[in-house]
Amino acid sequence: MTTFPETFLWGTATAAYQVEGAWNEDGRGPSIWDTFSHTPGLVAGGDTGDDACDHYHRLEEDLDILAALGVGAYRFSISWPRVQPGGSGPVNAPGLDFYSRLVDGLLARDIAPVATLYHWDLPQELEDAGGWPHRDTARRFAEYARLMGDALGDRVHTWITLNEPWCSGYLGYASGVHAPARTEPAAALAAVHHLNLGHGLAVQALRTTAAAAAQMSVTLNLHHVRGVSERDADAVRRADALANRAFLGPMLEGAYPRDLVADTASVTDWSFVRDGDEAAACQPLDVLGVNYYNPTLVRQWDGSAQRETADGHQDGAASPWIACENVEFVRQPGPYTEMGWNIDETGLTELLLRLHHDHPGLPLMITENGAAFADVVDADGRVRDERRVDYLRRHLTAVTEAMAAGADVRGYFVWSLMDNFEWAHGYAKRFGIVRVDRDTMERTWKDSAHWYREVVATGKLPS
Repeated sequence: MTTFPETFLWGTATAAYQVEGAWNEDGRGPSIWDTFSHTPGLVAGGDTGDDACDHYHRLEEDLDILAALGVGAYRFSISWPRVQPGGSGPVNAPGLDFYSRLVDGLLARDIAPVATLYHWDLPQELEDAGGWPHRDTARRFAEYARLMGDALGDRVHTWITLNEPWCSGYLGYASGVHAPARTEPAAALAAVHHLNLGHGLAVQALRTTAAAAAQMSVTLNLHHVRGVSERDADAVRRADALANRAFLGPMLEGAYPRDLVADTASVTDWSFVRDGDEAAACQPLDVLGVNYYNPTLVRQWDGSAQRETADGHQDGAASPWIACENVEFVRQPGPYTEMGWNIDETGLTELLLRLHHDHPGLPLMITENGAAFADVVDADGRVRDERRVDYLRRHLTAVTEAMAAGADVRGYFVWSLMDNFEWAHGYAKRFGIVRVDRDTMERTWKDSAHWYREVVATGKLPS
């Protein structure tokens, strides 16, 4: 039986736009995801996050579920347009009150609040002014961070500046499959830089306002890139530079990788990077958040057949992989989740060990890991999601293997607490360990929730 340290932090996670609903209540302003989901044809089934899981009105019920699960931490995100509707100016008091009640409710249940400042819901007013490709957005983000630090900094355990800036930059501004649905590769690279800069400025702001004991973090969806053969080393390098080192370089080492700049020279001259930006982006972190779902397999494209693009990030009008025209993204062998992602936990072990070796001494946290499956409610009302239990067991085992090899992994957050709005997939993909009935909003524990509660309580994986 696999055992975790007593200090290991167990949690679960959600994001504001995916669960809160109440999209136009109590002074909340519109976000780019409101605009995106209200645009016909962009979200499966015409779904929107208008009501989501109604978490905004069912806060106490959901806090009680967390308490019953026994988790030591809850990762949630703050909706920027709920607390600062236009992305600048004064705080919206009713919106801030919601998060204050959320944090206090967690603390009253002995659950550590882990707050993500940005989980993709940019205020629409800032996008209208240029969005993340515009430098001022990074400054506005730092001011927002300062406001949240002033308001909640005495109670939040861990601050996560950004969630998956890869998605914000490349899926939002290059491929257009996420909000704000732009397909501008040069703008996407500028967005990547200003996300990195915004992260660093936000950490600086939080250091001056949050409690001294509060931990600072960022969450990256690092791609564990593998080549089909040894001949594909350059394809691996290109994809790794764009997906991983574009963020790890400035955030952890204070510089963009030279090969990334060279690879993308035909797209941009990187003149948006000003003196001091890379140093500002490189702020000391207490823990690095890692989101992992599956590895990425690439091959050098020789032009002899149609290029494969099975990267798992939806087919859009353009590719998110800027300057990777000679890189194929190869469909991997199953089994697969409902997202079409292959299940391969060995990639998580290898990714954690890579981070351990490349950045020794930096603690790591699994801030998202989970799977979507076509869950069925049986006649007795039970959801027997054995495949999700198996997925979680495999990946938690992979974490222990990385820890045994030296990786300093401090905790694990299952994605997600409940079925929710899965971005451009709408409500068709269910990631939750708690089922949400779309008609009644009733919450039902799946077998995976009961299994996870046992793991949390014992610190052991059942054999």
